[in-house]
Amino acid sequence: MSPLADSTLAALLADVAAATPAPGGGSTAAVACALAAALVEMSAGAPHERAAALRARAVELADADLDSYAPVLAAQRLPADDPARPERLRGALSEASQVPLAIAEVGCEVAELAAELARGGRRSLEGDATAGALLAEAATGAAARLVELNLARQPGDARLAAAREHAARAAAARERALGAGL
Repeated sequence: MSPLADSTLAALLADVAAATPAPGGGSTAAVACALAAALVEMSAGAPHERAAALRARAVELADADLDSYAPVLAAQRLPADDPARPERLRGALSEASQVPLAIAEVGCEVAELAAELARGGRRSLEGDATAGALLAEAATGAAARLVELNLARQPGDARLAAAREHAARAAAARERALGAGL
């Protein structure tokens, strides 16, 4: 599959809607995160280097997610009585958690930047900054949930706590953004 950033919006939406494993929730969350970062850049009114870097990272993660679940699907296709199946599936799910965790981390930071701009930026751009916070929080929550699903059988994995922390911080940033100007 070609890089998602090279797709037209119509093609991207058709690819997401297709009955194929990818692009799926992770890539879509990363694209939403990139859009949120772009809103932060615009809301800043001047070049915002950190938001631009986060936008670029989110686009990279959208593409990285395209292939991240393929080993899980391959492990699931192994015969149920294959003695290697449980360990291969556990390892594949563990590895598949890496990209969504990175998306959640980026989304959390974007949400926090957006909240800062919604509260302290130009009043005329408060709505755009708030939209960025809302999108980033949604992207973070979606990515964190993918981590939770992938690591459901590994309750002690530290990445679960990290994903939940990113989601909680993004939710708090959303609330700060929504309370701006009131």
